[in-house]
Amino acid sequence: MNSLISGSPVRGTVRLLMTAFMIMGMTACGRINPFLSDWDTPYGLPPFEEIKEKDYIPAIKAGIHRQEAEIDAIIAKNDKPTFENTIATFERSGALLDKVTGVLFNVAESDATESMQKIVSEAMPLLTEHQDNIYMNHYLFSRVRELYDTRETLGLTAEQNAVLEKIYRTFVSNGVALDEKGQSRLREINKSLASLQQQFGNNLLAETNAFRMILTDSSQLEGLPEAVVAAAAADAAAAGITARDAMKITGAENVSEGGPWLFTLHNPSYVPFMTYSARRDLREEMFNAYSSRGSRGNAEDNNAVVLEIARLRIEKARLLGYDTPADFILSDKMAHDAATVDRFLDGIFAPAVARAEKEVAVMQEIMDADVKAGLLPDDSTSVIRPWDWAYYAERVRHRDYELNESLIKPYFRMENVREGVFAAAHRLYGLNFEKLEGIPVYHPDVEGFKVTDSDSSFVGILLTDYYPRPAKRGGAWMNNFRNQYVAKDGEDIRPVIVNVGNFTKPSAGKPSLLTLDEAATMFHEFGHALHGLLSRCTYKDVSGTSVARDFVELPSQLNENWTLQPETLEMYARHYQTGEAIPDSLVAKIRSASTFNQGFMTTELTAAAILDMRWHELTSVYVPSDCPFASGTPAPEGARAGTLVICGKPRTLGTSGELRLIDPSKFEAYVMAEAGLIDEIIPRYRTTYFNHIFNGGYNAGYYSYLWAEVLDKDAFEFFRENGIFNTDVSMSYRRNILEKGASEDPMVLYRRFRGAEPDPGALLRARGLE
Repeated sequence: MNSLISGSPVRGTVRLLMTAFMIMGMTACGRINPFLSDWDTPYGLPPFEEIKEKDYIPAIKAGIHRQEAEIDAIIAKNDKPTFENTIATFERSGALLDKVTGVLFNVAESDATESMQKIVSEAMPLLTEHQDNIYMNHYLFSRVRELYDTRETLGLTAEQNAVLEKIYRTFVSNGVALDEKGQSRLREINKSLASLQQQFGNNLLAETNAFRMILTDSSQLEGLPEAVVAAAAADAAAAGITARDAMKITGAENVSEGGPWLFTLHNPSYVPFMTYSARRDLREEMFNAYSSRGSRGNAEDNNAVVLEIARLRIEKARLLGYDTPADFILSDKMAHDAATVDRFLDGIFAPAVARAEKEVAVMQEIMDADVKAGLLPDDSTSVIRPWDWAYYAERVRHRDYELNESLIKPYFRMENVREGVFAAAHRLYGLNFEKLEGIPVYHPDVEGFKVTDSDSSFVGILLTDYYPRPAKRGGAWMNNFRNQYVAKDGEDIRPVIVNVGNFTKPSAGKPSLLTLDEAATMFHEFGHALHGLLSRCTYKDVSGTSVARDFVELPSQLNENWTLQPETLEMYARHYQTGEAIPDSLVAKIRSASTFNQGFMTTELTAAAILDMRWHELTSVYVPSDCPFASGTPAPEGARAGTLVICGKPRTLGTSGELRLIDPSKFEAYVMAEAGLIDEIIPRYRTTYFNHIFNGGYNAGYYSYLWAEVLDKDAFEFFRENGIFNTDVSMSYRRNILEKGASEDPMVLYRRFRGAEPDPGALLRARGLE
């Protein structure tokens, strides 16, 4: 593909003709590629049933050619640059490409079949090269820079100024100022990173799907609730595992009645097993499988992938004038620099670990009682280990608060929780939700809702996709099929938002009954959805969730706070069989246990954030052989020794010996030991399955969950002071945060809503860690 370097109007005409011929070629056989025509579907939803896998790559190529022509037309202008003829026109370009990638990446995350993975692998180099061609275009940048340099004289609105500054920074951070040699190398790096990051995610999905623990004897089910056992039997049946298969695979001589039972590393299976199973040996087996994903020395091993991603990110940062990837990534975030993030995390980690150590002591008391009862051996092995935490924490919760998930889940039917999510949004923001039937969806599990405002005006479309599938990435997320923006003709284009989860599935005649964590996750992801749905911006580059990474989690985490409020529970927590409202006594127990196990939860989260920062505070992936995390692999000729830049201070990593490649597992162990992580806890995500930072865009950004939690807990204290459904407060939050995207500085928006700076102590107070 040619670089966009010509200002010739002939080049733009040629590109438009090329695009037209490509489209004609796609219709020659009588079938129109669905991406290349207007979608005559309800609310402009993608016609999923018409889209074939073969449509993606041709449509991407057509979209690239069309945007090239659009950009050539901007460059060809001989008139003086204005915001409208340069920035706004550029911002509106690429509509066809956005249309295609909006579907591709959403479907590929939710249905990552081998064929879809191949399509994404083919698409990524095309898209990466196209982005490089745009943001290394000196002719286009000269027009952008002229406007940026005179922005204070242009009379721009706050949103226009935000768009101009964001586009200018994007050019600079993508190497427009580099010489030809530097740009050529940066292009190579970007292509390699795109491929490696995709490989990391594919490997993780394969590793997660590969493990299956098949149980054949009812004694192996000790401690598991009936619903968990039934779900495991249903999973085995769904996987086609018969009793004969189970005996062949496990070597068992027979299968107990009701079996076999299948447990996997997907959260709806893994979490309840680790929480309830009295079989310590099986918990250890499950834990070891979960915590070693991507690090088993097989074809899906991510260790080499991680090191190459880290190496290339370091090289990219240095090319662009930064010492470390963290310095580069944080330069335009709220935290601004790595030293600020390091100090922030240190201030949370110490009280979290102190609380966790107390939690260990309490759990050890129960384990000691098990030893006395003859349930565990009376030796040095009977101490709390990471695979014991969920099990003994649940027993402590049951003892101290008379709570367990089996008492709670019957009141948290998935459909009822979603009803509560919608009801809370109605009371807070006046929104209404109408179930849509017969709309195109990408999977039968997907449901759609029309969202309208209190005046019946159209807000947007919400799709929900809540159940796990083998080809579906783990976790939960929000994404857009279509962003909100205002078209050139003034039409307010309303968004299409999707919330995706991996919640407990219906099974054995029972509906989907959610855990408290799953219910909170639904509220969390809907908070992101609100940020996208309620956007009232003109330009898509700053609309909805297109905000700084350490601000984007404010709406999601704030919305979580309503999950277990008594006023909210009244709206949705009803027994799935009787329809009876959740008893006040049970609500009181849930509330009294609100900070239970917060030492563990805060420690594992903060540990992961610290691990993320250390990977991106490296200046090289090569260290002297006497470094505690050196591997046996020699460094290539010309490699330089790395340092860790912690709190702004470089730290030498070894002093003598030949340079060696870093060993990721040793590096992780070193970082966690230095931070003071206790042996009973591992980071929420270990390096080789830390998808957020090696494939998900949260590199040097996982701290954002905690950073935004300061804002969300401070904001919720404001709601509490005035009433959690006070419409004056909620509508101020809607106007100043949810509708604004990144149209203004995030702290300006927050202060406008709150009337004050956020109180840093709000997070520790909410987690009970003061």
